[in-house]
Amino acid sequence: MKKLIVIPARYGSTRLPGKPLLDIGGKPLLWWVFEKARQSRLKDGVLIATDDERISDAATAFGADVVMTSPTCASGTDRVFEAVKGRGAGLVVNLQGDEPFIEPSMIDDLFTVMENEKVDMATLCCPVADEREYADPNTVKVVLDRSGFALYFSRSPIPFQRTAKTVTICKHVGIYGYTGSFLERFVIMPRSILEETESLEQLRVLENGYRIRVVPTTYNGFGIDTEEDLLRAAQRLAVRT
Repeated sequence: MKKLIVIPARYGSTRLPGKPLLDIGGKPLLWWVFEKARQSRLKDGVLIATDDERISDAATAFGADVVMTSPTCASGTDRVFEAVKGRGAGLVVNLQGDEPFIEPSMIDDLFTVMENEKVDMATLCCPVADEREYADPNTVKVVLDRSGFALYFSRSPIPFQRTAKTVTICKHVGIYGYTGSFLERFVIMPRSILEETESLEQLRVLENGYRIRVVPTTYNGFGIDTEEDLLRAAQRLAVRT
């Protein structure tokens, strides 16, 4: 089964304009994400999907395969779908372009679970590190059922801790896996009320009655959403390198 990783990248981020090309340790943010994807053992290819020539030029310069997509794509998932059309992908991983701390093994875990369990869509989660993350709307939380499928995703602190902590609070990690056929169905689903409310497109899947398998992982990284995140990432990567 052909397995592709697609990194959707757009220039016009509201909070951090030009985010994929912002410098971290002498390299653009997008380079760090691409390098992690490139190290996946199970992938058959990595594509960067963008509608911006500046991103395309930078990605081509560091050796990535780039697919130019329509500027009218409503979401990263729509951009991923455009990039893989006609490529015969059985499994597609949508790796967010602002996740420089994703480990290649996490990508492969997602491919493995999807192939072994025959699920339509899957993603990752890990324990919330502290109260700051629990309260931060930029940290998306997820609640699971007993079979490891998502009950709900939210920017709000969920579940609410009415008494002493009795459950593990999980945060969503910015990576999705789809079967090629389900991705095709996903992009034609109408945007849902919950999706619009929380600005989380995975809620479209739940609101339309489908299930999302959520795979626990060990992860101490974070996505880049703010200037503070950018500074923290630069400091951490400087220590690692």
